[in-house]
Amino acid sequence: MGKMAAAVGSVATLAAEPREDAFRKLFRFYRQSRPGTADLGAVIDFSAAHAARGTGPSARKVVRSQLSVSSVSDHDAHRAGLQPVSKWQAYGLQGYPGFIFIPNPFLPGYQWHWVKQCLKLYSQKPNVCNLDKHMTQEETQDLWEQSKEFLRYKEANKRRPRSLLEKLRWVTLGYHYNWDSKKYSADHYTPFPSDLAFLSEQVATACGFQGFRAEAGILNYYRLDSTLGIHVDRSELDHSKPLLSFSFGQSAIFLLGGLKRDEAPTAMFMHSGDIMVMSGFSRLLNHAVPRVLPSPQGESLPCCLETPLPAILPRDSVVEPCSEEDWQVCTSYLKTARVNMTVRQVLATDQDFPWESMEEKKRDITTEGFCHLDDKNCQVKRVKLNPDS
Repeated sequence: MGKMAAAVGSVATLAAEPREDAFRKLFRFYRQSRPGTADLGAVIDFSAAHAARGTGPSARKVVRSQLSVSSVSDHDAHRAGLQPVSKWQAYGLQGYPGFIFIPNPFLPGYQWHWVKQCLKLYSQKPNVCNLDKHMTQEETQDLWEQSKEFLRYKEANKRRPRSLLEKLRWVTLGYHYNWDSKKYSADHYTPFPSDLAFLSEQVATACGFQGFRAEAGILNYYRLDSTLGIHVDRSELDHSKPLLSFSFGQSAIFLLGGLKRDEAPTAMFMHSGDIMVMSGFSRLLNHAVPRVLPSPQGESLPCCLETPLPAILPRDSVVEPCSEEDWQVCTSYLKTARVNMTVRQVLATDQDFPWESMEEKKRDITTEGFCHLDDKNCQVKRVKLNPDS
């Protein structure tokens, strides 16, 4: 307990020091943190049996959040691979109205589908990814097929070149975000995946946002040395709808700050299956991921991913079977990685994109491929801060 209190005290002292802004200081502290030590003593763990563990001021901020249990039928939750909403645990944080954290509400085995989709399906064309900057469309046509043999035998050949999937840093879905202009546009759109839209709609509805439309998604693919810089997601034209975040694979530290960077952020763990909802006041807060945490057991999967997807699925489920061969590839990838899906509604009902002249459109043409994940091995141009900043 003494070490834990000391860690909390050191974090508070660090945030109060002058010169560098409070968020940047804590980002740097957690980026350099040592797992299994008192460095992480102030990090909130929402997954701990009906009560968030942690000590000090941060843990005392934790409150229960109410969900709209009757808004989502048990059948629709099951179709998306989720437990009945009545069984979900949901938390908020004092001082962060609109922030909701739901520790892993997925049914046992059903995370397999979403992991497989991120690696095998959503990474395919016509979706856009960071590799497009330096490779032709033919070269990035099917990253899964080009990578699966590398990943399946990764253990036997540690010195092999990295596969294309291991070089993947982000994929955009639906309205494709332009990293240069920091805008979405009507003419840069591909159909949003129907299964992910359905999952997102159930989660949004359970959190009180009936009518939510999944229109854009950004998938981030983290290696153990990746970080996501301090940023605000403000490019959507309608901020009244929530930002949904789904995490799979290795755990990470998430920092949620204030409207300005001189406000010290609150640190929390994000484990596989966890869902975060940022809405209302919290929709436009600074946030970041300074650290992806390696498994304490070495290269291994989180326990919740050890259970296989059931062989028999509901007839109208959006979840599809996952072969043993496919999961072998996913397992090899996730032992040293994390995948995060963020889903957002871009436009309000009956809203259109503002008119742009041809000159503005030409100026906005993206050089897609700029990596907003900071990664020591990123093969494309590295930008530490998310372009929304």
